[in-house]
Amino acid sequence: MPEEKYVAVVRRPVATQQHGEAAFFDVDNTLMKGASLFHVARKMHQRGTFTLTQAAGFAWKQFKFVIRGENLDDVHAVRDSALLLAAGITVEDIKVLGEEVFDEMIASRIWPGAKALAQQHLRVGRKVWLVTATPIEVATVISTRLGLTGALGTVGEIEDGVYTGKLVGEILHGAAKAVAVQAIADEEGLELKRCWAYSDSHNDIPLLSMVGHPVAINPDARLRRHARENNWPVYDFRSGRRAATLGLKAATVCGAIYGLWKGFSRFRGPTI
Repeated sequence: MPEEKYVAVVRRPVATQQHGEAAFFDVDNTLMKGASLFHVARKMHQRGTFTLTQAAGFAWKQFKFVIRGENLDDVHAVRDSALLLAAGITVEDIKVLGEEVFDEMIASRIWPGAKALAQQHLRVGRKVWLVTATPIEVATVISTRLGLTGALGTVGEIEDGVYTGKLVGEILHGAAKAVAVQAIADEEGLELKRCWAYSDSHNDIPLLSMVGHPVAINPDARLRRHARENNWPVYDFRSGRRAATLGLKAATVCGAIYGLWKGFSRFRGPTI
């Protein structure tokens, strides 16, 4: 059996099942632009859960994530902050928050190309799983709304219907994704050499390397280099990427930070 702490399943009718085959998608910067946890933080800020200064810290990490890709230190910093902020929040509140975050912030940031790839797998009868460090509640909403098979995500500890601020196990990131996917493969009878995996980050090379069809989507520099050296397909859905230069990025930094700040500052007062 897979480690259930990571797993949420959405059972949906699909085409004649391709036995032994499945596709696994990372979420942040792969299926959607940016980091989903940032939008959870933004929604929590709207509800008055934490201060504008704390929100600005999330905003800065989101900006760096969009520009340079995933950084393990930032992932852990956001995780630790989010866990502390989630302590004392009820499970039902998080479920409602996840739905709101998807409708208001994530749906419009789904990459059409990545969504089309997932839908194509479903059309030919392959199961499609999300595999992400994103909280399982949010990952499950994304999976459900997109009609996917299910989600593997990071799970927070719950006592008496309330989050404690601790994790069940570890964050589902890097090599942990490969372990979780192997568990799903064992349970579902998948032949990983007949499966697909999609990610933007070099941290997911262990996952990508265990399947027969690894694909880099919007890759960071290290994953792009690794994909090129191993002849892996690369899709880049970021518009104008090849036209961008370091000078252009530098010129947009102030505007981007200001935009993120204004996005938060519109919600200075708690919203109930």
